[in-house]
Amino acid sequence: MCPAGCGLRTWFQLTFEVVDELEVKVEEAAEEAEDEQDPRSVRAALDGADTLFLSCADDPRRVGWETSAIGAAVAAGVRRVVKLSAVGAEPGSPVAFWDWHGQVEQHLRASGTGWVIVRSSWYMSNLLAAAAQVAGEGRLYAPAGQARVAMIDPRDVGAAAASVLSSPGHEGQTYLLTGPEAITFAQVSAGLSAATGSRIEFTDIPGTQAQQAMIGGGMPAFAAEQVIKIFEQLRQGADRQVTATVEALTGSAPRDFASFARDHARLFAPAAAIR
Repeated sequence: MCPAGCGLRTWFQLTFEVVDELEVKVEEAAEEAEDEQDPRSVRAALDGADTLFLSCADDPRRVGWETSAIGAAVAAGVRRVVKLSAVGAEPGSPVAFWDWHGQVEQHLRASGTGWVIVRSSWYMSNLLAAAAQVAGEGRLYAPAGQARVAMIDPRDVGAAAASVLSSPGHEGQTYLLTGPEAITFAQVSAGLSAATGSRIEFTDIPGTQAQQAMIGGGMPAFAAEQVIKIFEQLRQGADRQVTATVEALTGSAPRDFASFARDHARLFAPAAAIR
């Protein structure tokens, strides 16, 4: 059986460690404006800016928010927009989050300003939402099957984005950022076991069961449906491609999962294992 939520309820409410260079002035303008799509308030926030780093939450209003920001950037004379996107971004994707990214990418390419698109693979940090349950039960639940995922540490996404923002010559490029290898969730569990010194097992669960558990745990039905669709795409190989882009942009190889697991072992380990 899958306990309530299966540790999945907040998997896609991501925390992104943004380096100091990534100042997203549009977010500040949105907080001050009564209407987040008010082009005047967003443009005011962009006065004097040369480059815009564009990122916002997975929200049905993403397309409107981000295309409005792009329009304001063009009007303000911003010379380059760098958009944080996702693997699988494509207008019409069965995953709404990826469809939204694809629509914004399409708009940005046609905007007339310089553009760079930085697509990220699945974040290792998604696993942190399951940490308490892993620590308590010694099990990691997900409808992942044998999917191989080139998951990435978000710190490497931040470093790569900072490199793009702080150096010339990237205009017109679409970069796919991945970790160093595509791994299964069974390998994730093995990595967590090695890092914590305790046995952690992966339990594959049906998508319908996971969806019901997430809804029961408080996740909106639409969001739960999208999480399941993402896992469907992962099982079909949507995120198994491995690239060398992080190292090419930063000069350093991306962190592997073993490194991520060691850095966060205390969150996944039972109390007895971390005394």
